[in-house]
Amino acid sequence: MPSHASDLTTGRPRRSYDQFCALARALDSIGDRWTLLIVRELLAGPRRYTDLHADLPGVSTDMLAARLKHMEAEGLAERRRQPKPASGYVYELTERGRTLLPALTALAAWGAPALGKPRPTDAVRAHWWALPLRDAVRRAVGQEAVGTVDIVLPEGVFHLRLDAAPEGPVYAEGAAPEGAGARLELDADACAALADGSLTLADAVSAGTVRVGGCDRWVRELRKD
Repeated sequence: MPSHASDLTTGRPRRSYDQFCALARALDSIGDRWTLLIVRELLAGPRRYTDLHADLPGVSTDMLAARLKHMEAEGLAERRRQPKPASGYVYELTERGRTLLPALTALAAWGAPALGKPRPTDAVRAHWWALPLRDAVRRAVGQEAVGTVDIVLPEGVFHLRLDAAPEGPVYAEGAAPEGAGARLELDADACAALADGSLTLADAVSAGTVRVGGCDRWVRELRKD
């Protein structure tokens, strides 16, 4: 069970809203800076500490370590040794941690209209579009859709799993190793428009803003629009 007794790095009583409210309890667990972004990264599956640090520009090593310990104590993530021949440890979400997927998807949709254009100080990673694009695809083809989609952006390539409640990674870097049923090629402007709902996937494909390929049934349907 999650522990609310003390801060793991200082031993002092950890801050709590001390409200008998489900939202307040949730924020006790995930309301600290960086925690939800770590969840975003771990939705890609097990990650090494160094990989997490690389994809969370701006977080200090001490802060990342503290947040990971907090997430372990809250039952959101766990640390385990990699099986041989690999060495070292990885962090991964627990079942409870993976249930945050709908909440992160909703928060990404809520934040999309505020994106605007990238600021000079903004870091960019292709896979940061994974949750908004997964949501856009599922809205276009049905929430019960299954399959794998390769996403090709100028900044990089990653693939999505459309399963409603995948037990494994929701997305991962690179093209799907087993071969994807669909492939979408687009740029950051198209990603932003799909994320904030100002453009549907069907309209984007029809206009040529998104180039679609693959063998899934819904790919053929999108091409007809």
